Parts: sequence; structure tokens; C-alpha cells
Amino acid sequence: MIDLHELVYQSTRREMHTIVDEFQRSLVPGKERPFVDVLNEEWYTKYGPQSDLSYTGPLSFAHIPYAKCLEDASHAFDIALLGFPFDTTTSYRPGARFGPQAIRLGSGHAGYTLAWGSGPFDFGARIMDCGDVPVTPMDNAKAIDQMQVAYSTLLARPVHGETKSRTAALAKDGKEHPRIITLGGDHTIVLPILRSLHKVYGPVSVIHFDAHFDTAAVEGRADQERISHGSYFTIAAEEHLMTNTSIHAGIRQKMGAGPATVEHDESLGFTVISTEDIDDYGIQSVIQRIRDRVGTGAVYLSLDIDVIDPGMAPATGTPEVGGWTTREVKRILRGLAGLNFVGCDIVEVAPAYDQAEITSRAAAGIVSDFFQMMQVEGPPEPHVL
Repeated sequence: MIDLHELVYQSTRREMHTIVDEFQRSLVPGKERPFVDVLNEEWYTKYGPQSDLSYTGPLSFAHIPYAKCLEDASHAFDIALLGFPFDTTTSYRPGARFGPQAIRLGSGHAGYTLAWGSGPFDFGARIMDCGDVPVTPMDNAKAIDQMQVAYSTLLARPVHGETKSRTAALAKDGKEHPRIITLGGDHTIVLPILRSLHKVYGPVSVIHFDAHFDTAAVEGRADQERISHGSYFTIAAEEHLMTNTSIHAGIRQKMGAGPATVEHDESLGFTVISTEDIDDYGIQSVIQRIRDRVGTGAVYLSLDIDVIDPGMAPATGTPEVGGWTTREVKRILRGLAGLNFVGCDIVEVAPAYDQAEITSRAAAGIVSDFFQMMQVEGPPEPHVL
């Protein structure tokens, strides 16, 4: 199919008569259609192209190019956005399967910011919204396999290659691999992602923003009960998918088992930054502690929207009061720029509980930060007053 709008900008007015005619005939092959000179119609002559506004048009993240990448390999990319609409291992409020759509709806405004001194699409990387994986809600084991197969499929694609991502130096095969930003979905989606990443990079360090550890003990559980949005890191540790240099940030959950909960978590290779540490030690200390912990190896970042206080991000499945502000989270993310990120996700956005789209807009803003973090060499300089 000819992309008419792209050709409008690349062709002269004389050539457009032929191009429009070819486009119209391509709609119904073999059938002649009356020629319509779009350039001389009233709308175009007065107002020009039918441009999308921030709140109109086909639904893709921030109006970036969209393709169903799992069935169409014609679009090479360096960074892909992929939705995992899965929420059938939640323990409290469901609804995160609608998160990918809500985050896209909240993403109309994405561009240059003073905080970054750049925009997320300013660095030459080819970024593609690859749509959502059609995950079954009926069978968790099958759904997890679907997500793993989808992620591995895109991870194996050749990169577009206009920018260097540093993944070749981290990958076991020495090749550049695309990086994927995943929209959840409940937090269980991280397990199939880590399984896919392990095939390419081996164990990775995980930076985990969350109100909860998500390292629940699974001893004595039946096989179908072992994997949930509160235990997937325990399974990942059993499968040796992570290094012992991983870190939680923003923890404030209630612990029924008391200190034993922390001891179990530490045994899986994590250390902890609590929500209150930002008050006691400051943002710069939090940033430095995370950077020192994960070092220079392959890093995966997973962010549960409930790390943010529910007064600012109410649309989530397991809210905990007393969280970080959206601004604090975004400031920490800027401080982590330049680490060797091989992927990121944002999860647990359940839009049915939102108010005036504040959660989906916060999530979309964080995804824009992910794009920047993956492409810059280090944290941006502070804005000069």
C-alpha cells in the first residue's frame, strides 16, 4: 500500500496527480476509480494536510510509527514498544490488561523538555510501536509462553542500525540487538522477559521500582500457584536469570513475616532502598546507590506504577500510601541515564481506577524518560537558571 502522506511531502505538485491516482486504484486492485485531485480540494487548499493533534489519530505511543511487528518484519527498529495486556495473576484489584491502551492514550505530548535538554526522538534511533501481544486470559502458563516467544522474536530482529546501543558488547553473540520497552500488564510479565533476555545476555542486574518486593516465598505451592505478580522474582532467582547485584527502590509494603521477608529477599540477590530513604539521604544518594549496585553490566529496569503515591497515581492494583512523587521518580530516572539498559517496562496501570487520566499520563511521561535513558551517554546537566 502506498503511503500517501509521506509521498505528499516528497513529491512535486505535478507528480502528485499520478501518485494520487495510483493510490486510489490500489485500494481496490483491478478496479478503476475516478481521479480526485486532493491538492485542489477545498480542505487541502485552505488548511493543508490532515495532521493529527495530540489527542486524535490512530493510537500509537506519541504518534510514533506503528506496525504489528510479530506478523510484519518489514520495519527495522532500534527500540520497540510492546504491550503485554495480561493481568490474571493479580492478588487484589485486576484491570492492568487495559494498561497498554491507557498509557498510549496518555502519551499525546512527547517532546523536548528542560529537564533532559532534549526530546525522546532526537537521537536518530528508529523507534517503533509494535502493538500488543494477543495474550490469552484463560491460561496463565500459555500466556507466559506467548509473552516470552513474542519478546524473543523481536529481540532476535536485526537493528535498524543508525545508532549504537552498546548491546553488542553485552550480548553473548556479540551482535547488536533491539531494545524493548514493555507496557504491562501486571508485574508477572517480567518473568518471561527475563527468560528471553537471559538467552541473549545471560543474567542481568535488575533495577526494580515498586512499593513491594515481589519476592514472595513459593515453597509448598502447587505448580499453577507458584507464579504471580508477587512471586515472579523468586522464580527468576531460582532460574538464575538475575545477577546478585539487583536492587529494589521505593519499598514500603507491610510484611506479614517481619524481618524474615527482608532476609529472604536478600538471599535472592537484592538490596533495598525504602521509600523513606529519599527523605533521610536525598535523591542524589539514592541515584548513586543504584548506579553503584548495578555497575557496568547489562541492566533491566522494571517500574511498577505503585511506587508513586496513590494520590498521584491511583490507577493501580495494589496501592500503598506514602509513596514517592512522580517528580521524584522522574528525577531518579534521569540520574540513571547512561547505564547499560537492555530493556525496561512499566506495569500495573489499571485505568478503571484512574481520575482524569493522571496515572496514564504519569506512566506515559515515564516511558518518554525510558526512551531518553536508553539513548544518552549519561545524566543530563541541570537546567541553568
